[in-house]
Amino acid sequence: MTIKQQLTAELQKVLQEVGLEGVVPSVDYPSDPRHGDYATNIALVAAKNLGKNPRELAQELQAKFQELDFVEKVEIAGPGFINFWVKEEALLDEIASSSSTLRNEITGKRIAVEYTDPNPFKELHIGHLYSNIIGESLCLLFEANGATVWRADYFGDVGMHVAKSVWGLREKIKDLGFEIKDLEERSLEERVKFLGEGYALGSNKYAEDDGVKEEVKHLNKLIYIVAQKMWEEEKGLKPQVDYRQGEVIDEQELDEVYQLYVLGRKWSLEAFEVLYRRLGTKFDGYYPESIAGEKGYTLVKNNIAKGIFVESEGAVIFPGESQGLHNRVFINKLGLPTYEAKELGLPEWKYEDFTYDASYIVTANEIAPYFQVLVEALRQVHPELGKKTHPVLHGMVRLPEGKMSSRSGNVITVAGLLDEAKAKVKELVRDDVEDKEQISEMVGMAAVKYAFLKSGVGKDVTFDFNESVSFDGNSGPYIQYTYARTRSVLRKAEGTEHGAKSPKHYALSTMPEDEERQLLRLLARFPEIVEEAAERLSPNVLCTYLFELAQAFNLFYQKSPILKAADDVRALRLALTQTTGETLKKGLSLLGIKAPEKM
Repeated sequence: MTIKQQLTAELQKVLQEVGLEGVVPSVDYPSDPRHGDYATNIALVAAKNLGKNPRELAQELQAKFQELDFVEKVEIAGPGFINFWVKEEALLDEIASSSSTLRNEITGKRIAVEYTDPNPFKELHIGHLYSNIIGESLCLLFEANGATVWRADYFGDVGMHVAKSVWGLREKIKDLGFEIKDLEERSLEERVKFLGEGYALGSNKYAEDDGVKEEVKHLNKLIYIVAQKMWEEEKGLKPQVDYRQGEVIDEQELDEVYQLYVLGRKWSLEAFEVLYRRLGTKFDGYYPESIAGEKGYTLVKNNIAKGIFVESEGAVIFPGESQGLHNRVFINKLGLPTYEAKELGLPEWKYEDFTYDASYIVTANEIAPYFQVLVEALRQVHPELGKKTHPVLHGMVRLPEGKMSSRSGNVITVAGLLDEAKAKVKELVRDDVEDKEQISEMVGMAAVKYAFLKSGVGKDVTFDFNESVSFDGNSGPYIQYTYARTRSVLRKAEGTEHGAKSPKHYALSTMPEDEERQLLRLLARFPEIVEEAAERLSPNVLCTYLFELAQAFNLFYQKSPILKAADDVRALRLALTQTTGETLKKGLSLLGIKAPEKM
């Protein structure tokens, strides 16, 4: 149990004693360390319910809290806030045990996290990157708190974007005079480039030419049919949706589209895996939209008789207006499943693969109203799964115009952004640095990931290259550089006993400086921060902590000589340095960021 958990438990005991068992007090960190290690509003909350003066009640409670064995002193501030100073022995104990597994409400839970959700036949763009970075960090935080996590990737392998790409591929192949299978001998990079050019051609012509627009719409129907054919051949899945609808289909054209679709889809997914490896993500389950549509269609049809879905003007809708939401179409007038129906088919499918206690879906906050309806529909179709499903809504990423674009000319791609970040870092790293290429990749990745995570998940992010790759200020590279500094100090001290001990092994009399005590306070908070970041679904909490810890260490480094200090003080300072480095490295890893040993 962390110090914060212990303090919260003691506060709740006090509330029970005064008959306020249901009231939950807040326990926070004072913004100024001179005001203690923790602060609580318990007296203000309790006084309001008891009809007492908050400050007088705080003074009554002060003596109770002073008796706690881990508390050094208790003071009253303002209208009734209570500030606590924790004994340094307790802080040292916390640091010594911080590597053990956390125990809290997340521990032992099975959690599914769906994120990234790309579209084959198109490059991953910056929205997918934001989703990936948030989703992966949440997974790492859940795991650090003792949960078992299932990483899920739902991807759009059918739809108009696929039809546009297939139209463009067909035209390019016709002009160049070869077959799509001839490209199999080329590198993956060349094949993906060809796909991108096909999509750009199809997308542009669709916008310019009404005749092409009709051709693409026709191809869109064929895409769904060939996807059904692919799954029937590969997995024996029988089609549930009639995409032919009595139309006469040119089977020769269908075969041609089938070949383009299967190979293009395969190359796209292979390219995604290359980027996933670069980002440090490995998914446990993959959920194509082409199958989700079949599952969701059946689910909607089976729940019409129950009144959950109703027929309206030839379509099937969820009547959200009657429940304070808005109506949404789940099966359109053509009898085909909409995106809503496809999403509805996902939870049950994921649950079959992984019996989760909670399922989080990382997606943009612009579709919040859509998700409200979707989750309500799910709660009525599958009450238990509905209760377990929670959207994690993130903001938008904004970059300076003209920096980068995809082959369609208007989308910032993941590969492009990461490559440019790496290139900018490379300009800052000295030529004589060993493994310059690898370090530039690690630092460039940190610049991007940290910049996306340091703001609250629901907020928009303004990504500035110069600020993000800076080795000063609130950036990933700054924290990496601080970690590398701790490693440098420890390498210079090789041959000492510092590596065998933690700060707990040293007498408190050897810790005379304020900088050391502040570093000690921050190090003791690490497990609490990891717990808070996971519970609040807020990696930015961890970002803020790591920045503060890095600042505190650098101040300590400047003001407190380490290697030239007297023996006992030197040993303690080396232990603090080692623990700081370990904490920074562990914290960065929970953001999906690697920490170079040298920079």
